[in-house]
Amino acid sequence: MFAGQSDPDQASRPIAIARVAIGFAQGLALYGLNEWEKHGLTGGVASPLFCACAMLILFLPVVLLGGLRTLRTRTLIVWGGIAAVIVAALGAYHGTIAIPDSEFQHWPGPPLVIFTAVGLFIAHHLVTGADASRRWVASYDHYFDQTWKDGVRLALAVLFVGALWLLLFLGGALFDLIGIKWVGKTISKPWFAFPATTTFFALAIHLTDVRASLVRGIRTVALTLLSWLLPVMAVIGSGFLIALPFTGLTLLWDTKSAAGILLSAAAALIVLLNAAYQEGEGDGHPPVALKWAGRVTGVIIAPLVAIAAYGLALRIGQYGLTPDRIYGAACTVVAVVYAVGYAASVFLPGLWLKRLEVTNVIAAHVVVVVLLALFSPLANPSRLAVNDQVARLDRGAVTPDKFDYLFLRFEAGKPGIDALKALAARKTGANAAQIARRAASALARKARYGEATTSVLERKELVSVAGGGVLPTGFLEQKWKTFEDPLQNCQSGQTCHAVVADLDGDAVPEVVVFALGDRRVYRQAGGVWSRIGTLSGAYCQNEGAALKAGQFVVNADPKPMSDLVVAGRRLKVLPNDDKCPDGSAAEIQPPEIRQAPTKTDRAVRTSR
Repeated sequence: MFAGQSDPDQASRPIAIARVAIGFAQGLALYGLNEWEKHGLTGGVASPLFCACAMLILFLPVVLLGGLRTLRTRTLIVWGGIAAVIVAALGAYHGTIAIPDSEFQHWPGPPLVIFTAVGLFIAHHLVTGADASRRWVASYDHYFDQTWKDGVRLALAVLFVGALWLLLFLGGALFDLIGIKWVGKTISKPWFAFPATTTFFALAIHLTDVRASLVRGIRTVALTLLSWLLPVMAVIGSGFLIALPFTGLTLLWDTKSAAGILLSAAAALIVLLNAAYQEGEGDGHPPVALKWAGRVTGVIIAPLVAIAAYGLALRIGQYGLTPDRIYGAACTVVAVVYAVGYAASVFLPGLWLKRLEVTNVIAAHVVVVVLLALFSPLANPSRLAVNDQVARLDRGAVTPDKFDYLFLRFEAGKPGIDALKALAARKTGANAAQIARRAASALARKARYGEATTSVLERKELVSVAGGGVLPTGFLEQKWKTFEDPLQNCQSGQTCHAVVADLDGDAVPEVVVFALGDRRVYRQAGGVWSRIGTLSGAYCQNEGAALKAGQFVVNADPKPMSDLVVAGRRLKVLPNDDKCPDGSAAEIQPPEIRQAPTKTDRAVRTSR
């Protein structure tokens, strides 16, 4: 989010001092935040305030670093104030909806930090262009020059800081070799790490500013190389679309990640097309290969985005909204802007892809608006997803036993927990008692996975016995240790399957539980169930459907244990390998602990 003058002679010492001072102050402030959280930060008002301060300290200094020498003083003050208010408000709102006692209750979560950085970078260059041109919309070549140049500057600054830390760790290791430990310990201390990182980042921003001509050279080389990848990607995208009518969409939907892959392909095409176009060709005659690759790309982006939007709509219609699907929908909205604009630039008359410029400027504004909506109360993904999922439950689109209560508990922030509390207190309506019981059970859990469900009735509903049988008495009632529980990875909406059969020929049935790719075998001895092994072979997605249809066979030879044949695949029982043949516990010696070869050993090897 930085734009700067390109003449090194104009770089002044006061600007350098100011930037280094800003970076150092940012590091001290981050250290202060770290100490604040460490020493007694609690929930309530403290969490929104802390998160607002964290966002302010993370981003306002970066805006100031980029605005020095670029923006007029008055513009920098106004823009810095607006940016400060926005990022602080987003942080405060995040603090109000974060899950209590979660890792990111106080600190802003990764999505907020990443997307705020993206939005702020785009907005900063829109402001820079307007200020430099003295009008609301600058010329496209100004946007291109400053944005791509500052993107390279950011990348170089990150690499510079990374190199710094590699050298610091190397220096600490060197001193460790001679018994001086305090150097390595000092490097890892927060009071050193935060200021060192931010100060050297600010220094890198200044050095790349006063050597802007070198940065432009690196940018030109990088874009030129990227531009010649455009024909490759254009051929790949075209080939995919040509093959799609012959393969159909079923294989696409079976991946369960088609929309994300298609949008990623569209994003790659957009980046490569811009690398080829750069600030535009004045005569409209780029190299022939790039010219035709650009036209093909401008056309194929639209069908890729359309298929992604269709797949996402189908997924939402089947399973409702989740935060990830809302993020996907937001990306689709932006992709549609690019797809329509780039297709128009191909078919409308004029210089080669000239209308791409207008599309990029419009899309930049759309991205900023969409990101502000996503991380504010306007279109908060957690709130929208919770409302949609509860509405699906209320109208019967999903039954109470299939509803994902744990999504509300662990993946939807405070809106999800509030909705779960409301469900747990439900007294009226269809299936109110069942919904309330399940919601209360979900509220009591401390982790989404690896924790046993305590209600036997609920545990029965989490597992389906293949062939219509029933689980042996005591299997569900037994008090399992948390990570030994056979149903620890079974949850509402993802029912596990079980096979009850005599596998060792003793007329007492064993139980095999199929759960999230894990297939464990259990045996009862002395009234206590314990895991005795697992099934061999890779887990296949059709196993659940086969077991649900009763398509399994037990091999008749119980020596040492019978095999299971599921969906035509023979699966052997692999016993636990924690006992030696004499019954003693196995001891595993680390491979690096070996006896050094003797002189005799070396002599024998030499003679050989």
